[in-house]
Amino acid sequence: MQIEGIAALVTGGGSGLGAATARALAKGGAKVAILDFNEEGARAVAEEISGAAFKCDVSDPDSATAAIDGAAEAHGPARILINCAGIAPAQKIVSKNGVMPLDAFRKGVEVNLIGTFNMLRLFAERAAALEPLATGERGVVVNTASVAAFDGQIGQTSYASSKAGVVGLTLPAAREFASIGIRVCTIAPGIFETAMLKGLPEQVQQSLGEQVPFPSRLGRPDEYAKLALHIVDNEMLNGETIRLDGAIRMAPR
Repeated sequence: MQIEGIAALVTGGGSGLGAATARALAKGGAKVAILDFNEEGARAVAEEISGAAFKCDVSDPDSATAAIDGAAEAHGPARILINCAGIAPAQKIVSKNGVMPLDAFRKGVEVNLIGTFNMLRLFAERAAALEPLATGERGVVVNTASVAAFDGQIGQTSYASSKAGVVGLTLPAAREFASIGIRVCTIAPGIFETAMLKGLPEQVQQSLGEQVPFPSRLGRPDEYAKLALHIVDNEMLNGETIRLDGAIRMAPR
């Protein structure tokens, strides 16, 4: 799919991987709407790229519907959805502080998995009604999982479970949408330079980067964005989860 002039939605686009992808889409000529719970961050990036910003709780159907409808009013119906919104909860199941509250587990699943599915279903409903492009495509979705989906660490039960769910969602969704020309892929990033990691001391960041076989550094958000845009461009990529991790396999802790 060629992105010039195409309307795109980026959840979690107010920072990190989402912001980098929003910038890359805009540079390629797409009309980008940023959907983020952090309205201030969304507006800042939208202003930078001449896009639109909407506050959005991806796990809430009414909030997501309002944001998608607002984006459609601004740019027309979207053919691209990049799902970057997510949280990274960390807590042991049983610790010296007691057992992990069920709601703590539920929160990660609610945002990361149900939020991804919520945006996917609402996007697909609208994209299915569009005329197909010359390629036969009506839309493309890029979800974000994590290497934790495959080698989650101690304390990552909620996060790893939710991201594994995103991986499991990818193929059946792609198969279902094949008849209407909507592709679905997922990127599973390794250790990337995000706001959370950049807040750590420099020596800690360096130590984390050295765990990556090659290149031995943290991933850069623009590298995620490059892969996301390649998925959009390459119509043969469908139903696949791609690890973007420098060959790292996470240790237990």
